[in-house]
Amino acid sequence: MLFHSIQFMVFLPAVFLLYWAVAGHAALRKWVLLLASAVFYMAWNPLPFLIVLYCATADYLLARWMSKTTDPGRRKWLVTVSVVSNLGVLGFFKYANFFYETAATLGGWIGVRIVYHHLDILLPIGLSFVVFQTLSYTIDVYRGDCEARKSWVDVCLFISFFPQIIAGPIVRASWFMPQLDRPASLTEIDGAAALLRIAKGLVKKLLIADLLAANLVDRVFANPGHYTSMEIWAGVFSYTLQIYYDFSAYSDIAIGAAALFGYEISENFNRPYKARDLTEFWKRWHISLSTWLRDYLYIPLGGNRGSKLLTLRNVMITMVLGGIWHGASWRMALWGAVHGVGLCLTRLVWWRFGPPKHPPWWRVSLSWLATFLAVMFARVFFRAESMTLASKIFRGLVPDGLWQAPNVTPRVMAVIAVATILHFGPSDLYTRVSTVFVRLPIPVRAGLLLVIAVVIKNVANFEAQPFIYFQF
Repeated sequence: MLFHSIQFMVFLPAVFLLYWAVAGHAALRKWVLLLASAVFYMAWNPLPFLIVLYCATADYLLARWMSKTTDPGRRKWLVTVSVVSNLGVLGFFKYANFFYETAATLGGWIGVRIVYHHLDILLPIGLSFVVFQTLSYTIDVYRGDCEARKSWVDVCLFISFFPQIIAGPIVRASWFMPQLDRPASLTEIDGAAALLRIAKGLVKKLLIADLLAANLVDRVFANPGHYTSMEIWAGVFSYTLQIYYDFSAYSDIAIGAAALFGYEISENFNRPYKARDLTEFWKRWHISLSTWLRDYLYIPLGGNRGSKLLTLRNVMITMVLGGIWHGASWRMALWGAVHGVGLCLTRLVWWRFGPPKHPPWWRVSLSWLATFLAVMFARVFFRAESMTLASKIFRGLVPDGLWQAPNVTPRVMAVIAVATILHFGPSDLYTRVSTVFVRLPIPVRAGLLLVIAVVIKNVANFEAQPFIYFQF
């Protein structure tokens, strides 16, 4: 059930009406959301929801046991069981073929013959997000940052809350759980803002991300040899825009949908392509993941508390594992490693010269350009379906003397221009639009949302695509 499908447009209002009909009863409203989340997830395939329930139930029990003991050794053992259980689930369903194929390749290098047969294992949608969220719960309970919940329903709802179960944002238990205890409340202004946020996400997804994908990006990355150097540059740049607008669109809709039920989900993006170095980029891009990796991987590895060499090691381990989290391939590991090298180089420069305090405009511009190009070129490994295709893309970026781009149509150029202007425009533009929108009379707000729907229907005349991060 995609956010931009007709099914979801029926599902969301139905759940909204049922939820607020029983909102005065805390237990009932939680059950409504839990059952709705189950229906939403099982719309793709019913069986994988059992894995979600297993992860939630196992961590519910482990957290409860942790709360009943003060023995450090036993608490450490319980959190270790949680980590092994969750990573075991993720490793089997997402990485079994990756490990198998890698073992076969390494065996061939040393003369040991291992025949690789692809294992037909169904990857539950959004499993990486589910596992990271369940891990954060038990680890927070172990650290004392969050109390173990007595209610199984609370933990299951935290893990499976339908607006963000598939592709985040990754929510912390210490942020979400207290909201379960508050009385249900939704003001007219908050409701209007939530609807506008959902509309914003649909526009970004259907009128920018999917249009760029269908009319340029997918074609260039499928057959780069059929396109000129300028078209390949346009395709790589367009993918850089597409993945931002696609993923931030999902986050917008998730945040808006959660707000309709009175729940607040943290922001996941903050104009990432405005970053002037990779450290700033990861503070702006997929914020819930980058902070998760920082708090649950980088800092436990030692963070920057050891020597400079150990700090660089911790950065590289974090980024490579972060890359593999995105996909079970060495291509994704390479994407993470590219970012890791960039982050290490940034730290080396800062250690030598100190972070820039008041750099001149030209230095700021060069730093921004270098950062953006590094992010854009790294996207090739992220998007290309093989290293062979990635190498063809990179070769195609070399100027071929054909200063033509017939496949970059005026429509595509217009979308690229609009997407670029919106991203690099005033940071508070949406806030100002939202402030004006919620103050309008209800009929006017309804009319504007109807206009947006009509525009989407008439402009997005191609098959809508799943969100990019669904594959993770």
